[in-house]
Amino acid sequence: MNTRTEPVYRWVIVFASAAMLAIAMGMMVNGISVFVIPLNEEFGWPRGAVSFINFSGLAGLALGGIVMGRLADCTTTRRVILIGASIFGVCLLGASQAEALWQFYVLFFIAGFLGAGALFAPLLANVGNWFKTGAGLAIGIASAGQAVGQGGVPFISALLIGSLGWSGALSTLGIIALVTLVPLAMLIRQPPAAAGESVVDNATRDVSPVPLPTNVIIIWLSAAVVLCCTCMSVPLMHLVPLIQDRGFSAEEASSVLFLMLTVAIVGRIAFGKLADVIGAIPAYMTASFWQTLFVFGFTQLHGLSSFYTFAVIYGFGYAGVMTGLLVCVRALTPVSKRASALGIVMVFAWLGHGIGGFQGGYFFDLFGDYTVSYANAALAGMINLIVVGSLYYTIALRSRLEASAV
Repeated sequence: MNTRTEPVYRWVIVFASAAMLAIAMGMMVNGISVFVIPLNEEFGWPRGAVSFINFSGLAGLALGGIVMGRLADCTTTRRVILIGASIFGVCLLGASQAEALWQFYVLFFIAGFLGAGALFAPLLANVGNWFKTGAGLAIGIASAGQAVGQGGVPFISALLIGSLGWSGALSTLGIIALVTLVPLAMLIRQPPAAAGESVVDNATRDVSPVPLPTNVIIIWLSAAVVLCCTCMSVPLMHLVPLIQDRGFSAEEASSVLFLMLTVAIVGRIAFGKLADVIGAIPAYMTASFWQTLFVFGFTQLHGLSSFYTFAVIYGFGYAGVMTGLLVCVRALTPVSKRASALGIVMVFAWLGHGIGGFQGGYFFDLFGDYTVSYANAALAGMINLIVVGSLYYTIALRSRLEASAV
C-alpha cells in the first residue's frame, strides 16, 4: 500500500462527509419528530398529518437521490453537494415561516429532492471510491455522522423549541445548515484514481463484482431496504412521542433518542468493520435481525430509566443496518455505477422511512396507542430478513456454480 493509491486526504473526505450527513440527514430522517406535538398543539393537525411532513421530505430525498446520484457519476461530487447544501438551508428557513400543512409538505419535499438528495448518495459513494481496502470501516465512520445527527438534531431542536418556539427553532437550524454545509462541501474532492486510471483499471469500473447483473442486485436490495427502513423509522419518528405519552417532557424524551443514536455511532463503525471481516451481506443480516428482535420492546416500557437502558441495547445493533446496506451497494455494484445504484436503492430506503413514520402516526390516531405501529415495524423486519437471506443464498449458489464450471 502506498500514499498514491491510499492518500491520507481520504480521511478528510470521510470526516467532512460525516459532518455534512449529521446536519442534513439528522433533520430529514427524523428531525421532525420533536415538532410533532408542538405543531399538533398550535395548529390542531393530527399526528398522522404532521408525520406526513417527514414522508414528504423523504419522498423528495428518494427521488432526488436518483437524479443527484446520476449527476455525481457524470460530473463532480463537489458541484452536486454545493447545490444541495445551499438549497437545504434555504428550505429550512422557509419552513420556519410556514402556516399551512401544504407549505411544510412542499418545502420539505424540495429540501429532500434538491437538498439532502444531493448529499447522501454522492457523498457516501465518493467515500467508498476513495478506499481500495477497509471501505467498510470508512463507510461506517461516514454513516456514523448520520447517527450523530439523528440523535443530535432532535435533541438540539427540542431545546430550541423550548426557548424559541417551533418557528425559531427551524429558523436557527436553517442558519446553522447554511454556515456549516457550504464550507464543508468545499473540502470534498474526487479520488485521484478517477483522473488517472490505467486502461485495465478503467475497464474494471464496469465489471460486476458478483455473478448477478447489476440491475438485479439493485432490485433485490431495493426490495429489502424498503422493509428494513419501514421497521427502522418507527422508533426514529415515534419514540419521542411515545415517551411523552408516558408523562415525560420533550427534553427527557429526546434525550432517550439522543442516547440511542449516540450509541448508534459506535454501532455503525463496529458493523462497518464487521462487514470487512465477515462480508457485507452477513453484516447487514446481523444488524437487521437485531433491529427486528428488539423494536417492539419499546411499547412495553414505562420508566425513563428502562427507556435509557433499552435505547443502548437497541441502538447499537439497529445502527448497523444502514452501514450494512451502504457496504452492500459498494461490494455488489461496479465502480462506474455506484453512485447511481446507491441513489436508486436509497429511493426505497427513504420510501420505507416515510411509510414507517406515516403508518406509526396513522395507527396511533386510529387506536390511541403505538402497539400496532411497532408490531408492523417488527413484521416488516422479519420479511426483510427473508429477502436478504435469499439474496445471500443466490449469490453463494451462483458463485459455486461458476467456480465448478471453470
